[in-house]
Amino acid sequence: MQKPKLLSRKVITWALYDWANSAFALSVLAVLFPLVLGNYWGATDSGASSTVRLGWITFAASAIVFVSAPLLGTIADAGGYRKRFLVVFATTGAIATAALGLVGQGQWPLALGFYLVASVGFYSATVFYDSLLVDITEPRNYSFVSTLGFSVGYLGGATLMSLHLWMLKSPQTFGLESTAEAFSVAFISVGVWWLVFLLPLLFFVPEKKGPTVATQGTFRTAYSELRTTILKIREYRNVTVFLASYWFYVGGVFTVIFMSVNYGQRLGFEDSDLVMALLIANFVGFPATLLYGVLAHRFGAKKGIYFALIAYIGACLWGMQMTDISEFYVMAATIGAVQGGVQGLSRSVYATLIPANQPGEFFGFYSMTTKFAHVLGPAIVAIAAMLSDDPKWVLLALIPMFVIGALLLTLVRLPDAERPASEGIDA
Repeated sequence: MQKPKLLSRKVITWALYDWANSAFALSVLAVLFPLVLGNYWGATDSGASSTVRLGWITFAASAIVFVSAPLLGTIADAGGYRKRFLVVFATTGAIATAALGLVGQGQWPLALGFYLVASVGFYSATVFYDSLLVDITEPRNYSFVSTLGFSVGYLGGATLMSLHLWMLKSPQTFGLESTAEAFSVAFISVGVWWLVFLLPLLFFVPEKKGPTVATQGTFRTAYSELRTTILKIREYRNVTVFLASYWFYVGGVFTVIFMSVNYGQRLGFEDSDLVMALLIANFVGFPATLLYGVLAHRFGAKKGIYFALIAYIGACLWGMQMTDISEFYVMAATIGAVQGGVQGLSRSVYATLIPANQPGEFFGFYSMTTKFAHVLGPAIVAIAAMLSDDPKWVLLALIPMFVIGALLLTLVRLPDAERPASEGIDA
């Protein structure tokens, strides 16, 4: 019997959704919204006020997804609604993102409201997107396919972000009268981009259908099943140990992302240089993550994660001694080379460990762990900052997170389906 192709149409269209939603992650979350919130929507308020508002609205979005993801995942599994839920949340997020482009100066409460809806849509849709990995390829191919998604996402996000930076530097080139109008068009373009590249998933990505139709009773049943799973979670030894490992090291990964611009600012680098470093990380991330997936497909996902964690430790040590922007660019390229790989391989390892008939529910737990990891890293950064004014101690404080995560990962036993592939990849 002929071996199924690795790069099938359903795999490519699934990965294309990462191209779609990464525009929101890079342009809106990392750059546009923080800038516009402080400089336009809340221009008459202090910088501290904008920081507090951004912090609380981000916390609110994370809390909503943290609480709702496992329950929604259970309901989606019961009736085969994972793709439907993905489309609903993604569409809602895209529309709310485009609506940010219509918010006027000083209207920060309205901007925060749209941002909350957009963020919940983005994070919730990602839960169901991740869970569809088990429907589009075989377990032995999870590593390559999962990292393919992150790789395509890096390219998509960096492509649109580059266009936005050009638009903001020279609005007249695009027929715009001002930078404020350029910001408005940028938000709208992210929403449109997200919706357009969502469409192929609707037609070409399959989903295993569940046995039931959602009713009021389905919600009660889902809650009961979720409670039972939580009570029995200790029976899933590998899942529990892996989530503990993932919580530690991905907390470090996200903290590096979250604090990199702030760290560069504290070293005295220009904002334009820091944005350039962000683009370098994303453009390097495209080919590097793709290569990462190929190597992990052959040699194993756990080895790939170990390599990435060693690279993060090295980057932290490198960052502690750097003084020049060129060194910051080297660190950005290093992080870009492994960031997508470690996230993609984590998703693929987790997919091999969970029950085949409950991907939505268990990826809901995965999302919960990811959100909880967002708390760990910033807390350690805050403690390190309280103990010393030297920003380099922040990086030193992150190293134990990668070490503990790697040690716990050694305790995870992968099923035979995740053994390294001994044959070449069929394209």
